[in-house]
Amino acid sequence: MTAQILDGKALSQRLRREMADTVTQLSATYGRAPGLAVILVGEDPASQIYVNNKKSACAQVGIASFSHTLPSDTSQEHVLGLIGEMNHDPRIDGILVQLPVPQQINPERIIEAITPSKDVDGFHPYNLGCLTARKPALRSCTPYGCMRLLEETGIDLHGKEAVVVGASNIVGRPMAMELLLAGSTVTVCHRFTEDLAAHVARADIVIAAAGKQDLVRGEWIKPGAIVIDVGIHRLEDGSLTGDVDFAIASQRAAWITPVPGGVGPMTICMLLANTVQSYQTAHLAHNTEL
Repeated sequence: MTAQILDGKALSQRLRREMADTVTQLSATYGRAPGLAVILVGEDPASQIYVNNKKSACAQVGIASFSHTLPSDTSQEHVLGLIGEMNHDPRIDGILVQLPVPQQINPERIIEAITPSKDVDGFHPYNLGCLTARKPALRSCTPYGCMRLLEETGIDLHGKEAVVVGASNIVGRPMAMELLLAGSTVTVCHRFTEDLAAHVARADIVIAAAGKQDLVRGEWIKPGAIVIDVGIHRLEDGSLTGDVDFAIASQRAAWITPVPGGVGPMTICMLLANTVQSYQTAHLAHNTEL
């Protein structure tokens, strides 16, 4: 068996083309484009690349981007004040603070300061709670992107055994809730899990999101399983790899995401989708009040 590739790059490009048409229509109807504000604190090279990619993606679909680059010694109070201004700025539908932030800033405090309806990263406790309560609002971008990739397989997820490797608030936990909402039977594995291999071996769906290179060995993969690799790691030769041993896993799985070109492009795509959703929700609420 050789796995079919779940091409996140191709899917995201298709969705962006559709989104660009939607944004054009919305802008004509309401007189402005959706707006996304990005705050970057410090000069982390990887974060700078991510922010530039997000700005480029916004331009591609017609979303207005507002970028705020702050020095690494910026105080938490200053960032909170900037978020407060954006919360009340009618031009801005989505706010995100690029993580990680310098040590003097508490990321949880920053995330909670963003109005939930503008939390397009989907990290706010309110939005995570909505997903848990089976009433999804703005969804965490990476798990949301994984679900769109799973849709591309055409496989009914109801009753499938899903194993999520990793329990972070950003990916693992909301990913488990997404799969539960889709009707799968979900197991979350973490650093205290005993016999990870056994859990993975029975899974119809494997989501690898532990952030450890090649943690999930290819021979563990159940023949015919779907493998979504969220991890990304740069090797000494400059190439990228994930949390899954791709070479062997791709010979056992039915579907698998590549690294790069799998989950990464979908994360940014769902950020754009959340921004458009926030824009539409705001205008719907305004029209209802009139």
